[in-house]
Amino acid sequence: MRVVILGASRFGAAIAERLVANDSEVVLIDKDRNRLEKLADRTDCGMIEGDGTLPTVLREAFRDENDVFIAVTNASDDNILASMVARSVGFGRVIPQIVSTELLDICQELDLDDVITPHATVAESLCAALEDDAEVEEEVSLHNQLCLKRVYVPEHLNGADFASLDLPDHIRGIAVVRDGDEHLIGPEQTLRSGDCLLFALEREYICDLD
Repeated sequence: MRVVILGASRFGAAIAERLVANDSEVVLIDKDRNRLEKLADRTDCGMIEGDGTLPTVLREAFRDENDVFIAVTNASDDNILASMVARSVGFGRVIPQIVSTELLDICQELDLDDVITPHATVAESLCAALEDDAEVEEEVSLHNQLCLKRVYVPEHLNGADFASLDLPDHIRGIAVVRDGDEHLIGPEQTLRSGDCLLFALEREYICDLD
């Protein structure tokens, strides 16, 4: 079985590296030559520079009907289009990543039942941890790309609004746990010393919350 991955982002690279480690044949497609060249030193897989929404590019990567196509670009609409083209080319299984929830209904209409929904997956992991009263640590993750981190509010931030933390774009506040109760967090949330805050962020930025 050959697995063709559209999108050589950190997520796409992580998937490729895991599959290669499991002795799968992998082909990465991306428009960015520099991105592919950086991955070439550490990932033993085929690489194609090109637009993965085009039939000519996908036919170059395609071998037979047992092939799997995974589209994990940052654009949900491109992932849907590429998956439909891959299906027409002959791929036996197509898996698009869908970030925009508005497009999930479109996927159902197009019979794209195999989808990756990263935000929903992280939310489910968080809710499960809260419902089970489990400790949420850095290891609640999505394919090694996203993680959840628990941080306690220090004394000097007692009484501050959550918005005053001025977090960078790659970190999202999700919930506050106080006295055993959990609530989704908003910008006007008043913080108390000892509150447990739950953040979602890309794993490479984990040190930014230390």
